[in-house]
Amino acid sequence: MHPDDTSRPVSHETIYRTLYIQSRGALKKELLAHLRRTRAMRRSRHHTQKTGDHGRIKDTVSISERPAGAEDRAVPGHWEGDLVFGNKDSQIATLVERQTRYVMLVKVANKDSTTVVNALIKNARRLPKQLYRSLTWDRGSEMAKHRDFTLATDIQVYFCDPHKPWQRGSNENTNRLLRQYFPKGMDLSNVSQAKLDAVARKLNERPRKTLSYETPAERYRQCVASIG
Repeated sequence: MHPDDTSRPVSHETIYRTLYIQSRGALKKELLAHLRRTRAMRRSRHHTQKTGDHGRIKDTVSISERPAGAEDRAVPGHWEGDLVFGNKDSQIATLVERQTRYVMLVKVANKDSTTVVNALIKNARRLPKQLYRSLTWDRGSEMAKHRDFTLATDIQVYFCDPHKPWQRGSNENTNRLLRQYFPKGMDLSNVSQAKLDAVARKLNERPRKTLSYETPAERYRQCVASIG
């Protein structure tokens, strides 16, 4: 309508509305192939997926809403998290910063949401606010009280799409490395926080090809220095 007026560009919302022209928002197959996210139906911005977790975790914010600076790792402070389980109903929380691949391990006594969230709140308060901007988690029920975490820390929690753990790729890779120290079937309830800190330190001092063979600890220290 206004091709010569640069102050009136077409918004992304207009483009999407134009693409989703079929009944109930379904896309033609030939258009679907050109979308970055090949969804045949458009979901609302605040849509909550109706899965087995639906009803247990309320008011989730999708990973698709995560800031661009988190997605492309341009800005530090965006973390991915998960629980690693042992036997006898034992577990630890694992956290990985996306830009630096810096690892933190948190001892949690139980996997109920109150215990997990309180442990994550305590851990978050150890870090400068500039280095903890968001947390991305799987759809496990241990994060059902994610709103309590956000209220206590002012850190937004984003959730992966159902059955897509690779959307937390840095965390998944770290969890595989952790199995060198905590094999499957090991009772994790007797592992102290001091031991977890020692293992995290070993991982953070490993040179990484993806970091041009610097260590996560070196990259993290650079981030700390940059914020003064």
